[in-house]
Amino acid sequence: MKHPQDVARRAPLNAWWTRLAPRERLLVATAAAVVVLYLVFAVAVQPAWRTLSAAPAKLEALDVELQAMGRLAAEARELRNAPPVNAEQAAAALRAASQRLGPRGRLALQGERAVLTLDNADAAELQAWLAEVRSGARARPVEATLTRGAGGYSGSIVVALGDAG
Repeated sequence: MKHPQDVARRAPLNAWWTRLAPRERLLVATAAAVVVLYLVFAVAVQPAWRTLSAAPAKLEALDVELQAMGRLAAEARELRNAPPVNAEQAAAALRAASQRLGPRGRLALQGERAVLTLDNADAAELQAWLAEVRSGARARPVEATLTRGAGGYSGSIVVALGDAG
């Protein structure tokens, strides 16, 4: 049912439309159709298209992250199931790992904890030390105070041996 107010509002538009020649009506209708199609594309199609085109790269990145997490989980299970290391073996593993740092690392054993003092150690050396200490001595970092300078990392790392924390 048409409301009188709607008819009154559309009257000027209807009058304008009827005054147009058939060719002009076709051009106006074509222009309106182009505008509507563009709006539909811009609002509905283009965002979905962008999402679909970005999906393979995002899936690849997530797959790489999932594989890395799987490797870390397997390593954690392996370390959890590994037999415990006694205090002498843990100390020996800590000393061996620290000796690889040369003058850039000094180790001090303090009961169930060990403190490594670093002087300009690079990131690869620090990462290798942490991995070796975690697997060889079953030690875990509990505190780190590091600063990064031009020559590398300086500061200290405290690791707990066995069940100490």
